[in-house]
Amino acid sequence: MRSIISDQDADILRDALMPRRTVLYGCAAVGGIMVTPLSAFAQSSDNAPGAAEITVDRARNEPIPIVIPNFGSGNGATITQVVTDDLNNTGLFKVISSTSSSATPDFASYKAMGARAVVTGNASGGRVEFRLWNTLTGQQIQGTAYSFSGSGDVRRVAHMIGDVIYERMLGEKGYFNTRMAYVAQTGRRSNPTKRLAIMDYDGANSRMLTNGKWLVLTPRFSPVSNQVAFMSYVNNRPRVYLFNLQTGQQKILGDFSGISFAPRFSPDGRSVVMSVTRGAGSDIYVVDLASGSKRQLTSSGAIDTSPCYSPDGSQIVFSSDRGGKQQLYIMSASGGGAHRISYGSGSYAGPVWSPRKDVIAFVRISGGFSLGVMAPDGSGERILTQGYTVESPTFCPNGRVLAFCNQSAAGAGGAGFSSSIKTIDVTGFNERSIRTSTMASGPSWSSSNT
Repeated sequence: MRSIISDQDADILRDALMPRRTVLYGCAAVGGIMVTPLSAFAQSSDNAPGAAEITVDRARNEPIPIVIPNFGSGNGATITQVVTDDLNNTGLFKVISSTSSSATPDFASYKAMGARAVVTGNASGGRVEFRLWNTLTGQQIQGTAYSFSGSGDVRRVAHMIGDVIYERMLGEKGYFNTRMAYVAQTGRRSNPTKRLAIMDYDGANSRMLTNGKWLVLTPRFSPVSNQVAFMSYVNNRPRVYLFNLQTGQQKILGDFSGISFAPRFSPDGRSVVMSVTRGAGSDIYVVDLASGSKRQLTSSGAIDTSPCYSPDGSQIVFSSDRGGKQQLYIMSASGGGAHRISYGSGSYAGPVWSPRKDVIAFVRISGGFSLGVMAPDGSGERILTQGYTVESPTFCPNGRVLAFCNQSAAGAGGAGFSSSIKTIDVTGFNERSIRTSTMASGPSWSSSNT
């Protein structure tokens, strides 16, 4: 199958996006970054647990004051800034800057500032050390050293430090060392160029993956491998393609006679579920990635689309107008009967199951666009945010934060139109924008920065 991009471009992308190695234990190697635990320094006589004592709900109401040091110049300055931004941007931490280079903090002074935790550390060349302390007891909670060789690993190390702090303070996994696939839009609104792109979760290190010759939409990260499924209008025929981030190559995924769209990986990454047009409607199919075999899951005679697996892979939520208006339904992953779960006013679209299993995010259209969540049985519906257009929700790996596309209305000739990616806590607070170099839409959050 001929690639959408040239072989030369594919080779360049292969070198730029080669996947990192798997974590080893003890002293760990994470894609060339060596991770080494540090022994505890002398501590106060107070007894203090090393586990988190502060819940996320409490931190949302009272952000945790935490001291972040100046890790030094050069790489150290980058690490200081990235860790500070990671923690501040959650809305759960209040970072206090420190210029102290002391290996053991002055706990009395930090207590007086109201700090609950203190980080100490420094960076020199390709090595950074950090320690996390409980200010109230003087207990070292964490000590880790990272060694790296590439300058491109500096931000990644900083995100790893931020993830450790987040987990040790709040008791749940961090999400800073992750990426997003998205659609980068340039040109006129009436005739845009839309490219498949990838970036770090905070908008840094953005890279274009396709050349813009063909329109692309709805990128979806694999949960277990360096692959992205997306829809592309190659030769003006919309079909689902698979992009391999290791090789830079792309191929058609399930060459159906109709239009294929709205892809989503299974939790084990072995298959992709998608919609395929059939006359005036569309059905849901699943394609096995190893064999290429296709299996039809719905045949309602309606428009069945936007399928998404439950985290355990046993069920699929999707939207359908089989009842006359687009609503959300759940069925077994093997197909068969489906039951409706949405009953609010308007239409429902774009359902995405949370990694925590507890809620399903959706877009509701009723005189405007709203982003909300509900339990898998349809109860507890909550609207998180509204806008002229809000769409394409995607969860971070721990289910705490949603990213989505936010678009503004256009004036005469398309003036004033904007399309950007925002994030919001699943409880509806701390809505923020991700800065990108172009207009952006269709975000898909990776499970890790593999």
